[in-house]
Amino acid sequence: MNEPMPGAEPGPEDEPLPLGIARTPTGNAEVEAQLERLADADHLPADGHIEVYEDVHRGLRSALTSLDSAQPLPGPQPPAEHRPYEDD
Repeated sequence: MNEPMPGAEPGPEDEPLPLGIARTPTGNAEVEAQLERLADADHLPADGHIEVYEDVHRGLRSALTSLDSAQPLPGPQPPAEHRPYEDD
């Protein structure tokens, strides 16, 4: 990428270009908001990207942790001989 001359206005060639990576929606609004936040890095110099990435990472961990705690995993099933019979 060309460095702008001092005092020069940035032109269209200096704007970030989309990577063209298709993303499948997750169906979770909190996760979607975090993924959209990644676009904020497009308008920052490279040394500012890490702050955005770390913020998104924290948000995604929080969202995914809350999903895990909201849906407890089923416990182990008792052996077949101890299960009550079902009436048909």
